[in-house]
Amino acid sequence: MDRLTTPDVLTLEETSAYLRLSIETVVNQASKGNIPGRKIESDWRFLKIAIDEWLCSKNSSSILLSQAGIFADDDSLSQLRESIYTARERPEIDDSLET
Repeated sequence: MDRLTTPDVLTLEETSAYLRLSIETVVNQASKGNIPGRKIESDWRFLKIAIDEWLCSKNSSSILLSQAGIFADDDSLSQLRESIYTARERPEIDDSLET
């Protein structure tokens, strides 16, 4: 039996299919920073590993801390996170996404 392989970097359409969500939902959530992705000019790109980590995590701060590596013990990290989310005008943890 052939095994489906997924590239390391996903397009918007591939991410939509991978998450089994509409393209509109993926764009909306990625634009808000709820789904990890990057807009490059007019195209969205998503790291599959970041999507997998996001799916496995309970909140965005655990993703940030896991990616922060040596900075995880830095006392200024929480202040940095707070300033980022304040600038984005949204909470760090979106309770509407919790199940």
